[in-house]
Amino acid sequence: MSIASMKKVVKRYGDFTAVDHLDLEIKQGDILGLLGPNGAGKTTSIRALSGLLDIDHGEITIFGKKQTTKNLEIRRRMGIVTQEITVFTDLSAEENLRYFGQLYGLGGNELNQNVSRVLDFIGLKEHAKKKPGKFSGGMQRRLNIGCALVHRPEFIIMDEPTVGIDPQSRNHILESVKQIASEGATVLYTTHYMEEVQAICNQIQIMDSGRIIAGGTLEELVGGMQHEDTIRMTAATASTGLTEEIKAVSGVKDVKVNGNDYVIVSTADSGNLNRVMEIAMRHGGVKSITDEKPTLEDVFLTLTGKKLRDEE
Repeated sequence: MSIASMKKVVKRYGDFTAVDHLDLEIKQGDILGLLGPNGAGKTTSIRALSGLLDIDHGEITIFGKKQTTKNLEIRRRMGIVTQEITVFTDLSAEENLRYFGQLYGLGGNELNQNVSRVLDFIGLKEHAKKKPGKFSGGMQRRLNIGCALVHRPEFIIMDEPTVGIDPQSRNHILESVKQIASEGATVLYTTHYMEEVQAICNQIQIMDSGRIIAGGTLEELVGGMQHEDTIRMTAATASTGLTEEIKAVSGVKDVKVNGNDYVIVSTADSGNLNRVMEIAMRHGGVKSITDEKPTLEDVFLTLTGKKLRDEE
């Protein structure tokens, strides 16, 4: 079942097209990772999906209803975690949660129970009476997330929620995202950290120049570009005979040698690891050998030609 969809969405700023006929579908229960270099249109897409700006063309639907900047019914069922810390530093952690809960119409026992639940969920129960100005960056990030979750949203947009925090807080947030999804919520997650997407997202979409250019599971994306296998080997003894014998193996396309280090490129699924090892053993032995597979970062760089942190 689709929770949210964007169909042929266009958003322009003067002569610049930030989002260019974007198609995106998010299904119930997904943790969908949205990747793209800076300037790809991710932030504009998220703002449009959140109902924070009007689009020039196309249609956005959430919960089966048309999203607009005036549709408060949809927003009450959503949670938005922004890149910026948006909590109030002059209110305690508990008071921040109460404030945002009341904005979404919570009150009485329901508000009390939700605030208590979220404080426990984000690991700040012991700090409930403290003001976030005295918190570490990780604690502030966790409170920021809690404020978006206090009303139990069905669809949560998390825009780079782990920027600039310690590894423990990052791990806590990632585990929290998985728990949110396991309880039935749907999450759209953007980040500059490939390992986060690999760890928690069951669907991945890669965006560039205002459009989705590839999508699927991690296995589908990596498998789609696996045209070659790469073996890296450090031989006990390098020799011309070893090199020539490896080159003669069926499927081997290229052999690069640097001292005792070999990089052997074969056609995909050639299964040459054991063959190369057997040859090397006859020529003095092997110190180390690995069979490398493409990663999500390889896919990203192949498709976009850019590093994820490039500035524009």
